Amino acid sequence: MPFLIGTDEAGYGPNLGPLVISASVWELLDGHSADGHTDDLYHRLAAVIARTAKAKPSPLVVADSKVLYKSGKGLKLLERGLWSAWSQLGLMPTTCGRVWELLTRANSEARHEALCGGLDSQPAPCDADLMEIAQLQPGLGRAMAAARVRLVAMHSAAIFPRAFNAAVERGESKGTALSRWTLRLVAESIEPLGDRRISIVCDKHGGRDRYLPLLSEAFPNRSIEVCLEGRRQSVYRFGPAERRIEISFQAKGESHLPTALASMASKYLRELAMHAFNAFWRTHLPSIRPTAGYPEDAKRFKAEIADVQQSLGIADTILWRTK
Repeated sequence: MPFLIGTDEAGYGPNLGPLVISASVWELLDGHSADGHTDDLYHRLAAVIARTAKAKPSPLVVADSKVLYKSGKGLKLLERGLWSAWSQLGLMPTTCGRVWELLTRANSEARHEALCGGLDSQPAPCDADLMEIAQLQPGLGRAMAAARVRLVAMHSAAIFPRAFNAAVERGESKGTALSRWTLRLVAESIEPLGDRRISIVCDKHGGRDRYLPLLSEAFPNRSIEVCLEGRRQSVYRFGPAERRIEISFQAKGESHLPTALASMASKYLRELAMHAFNAFWRTHLPSIRPTAGYPEDAKRFKAEIADVQQSLGIADTILWRTK
């Protein structure tokens, strides 16, 4: 009965707001997978899950978050997918703060320090219709049972500017820091899964092709086999036969359903953080144009808040990511 794990991030490029990395964990109850990879899940669940929002009639969509969310267009498609997934775990968060708690299992201190927690009490989902989501749940549950597929867990890690800057100050490159945080989340995700085979697909981390040193650091005392290292895909295996673990770093990793769901969770937390961040500054500068935190617009935003930031005594180290 193999497990399938997908990871992806949101917020790697911005100077403002958090970097969020997420993992979704699935189990194939019949013990079969397509060559050990997660392509199988889209095929198994084709009756209820689509890869694109253009399909008719409007289905449940699990896809790369870049496909499902555009700035200013609302969070509906992300929320339909995430709440439908949570329903299979017996979870139905009703506030933004509860969403953070479910995914990160962390207290609110870091995000409040980073000015990203002010909307924790806001009802959630923000844009999706819970009645519509409720109508999707029974069909999804039946399809997953028929396909012998189970969603086991969803986990996220949010790295706010103080922690991000600390990693850079230690001499880590931005890409190395992303890989280390991702592999830490992978290690936490596989720890409770027992002695069964596990296949992991991570979206590629920038231009990195070689992950062996980082894998050896994350999984010490393991003999890690390098199967393939290239521009499109890097694949590694380790562990005994009964619990063979394969981890693949792939370009376009979101083409695999578990990675796509992780992408959606990461983007959703990132957007909740930026909504709260912008709301904080609007209380002091009502006419300021919101920012998504990406470099050029982040510079504009930082210049516009400079006087208020100084008067409030807010340090750059908790506000601005240096890389």
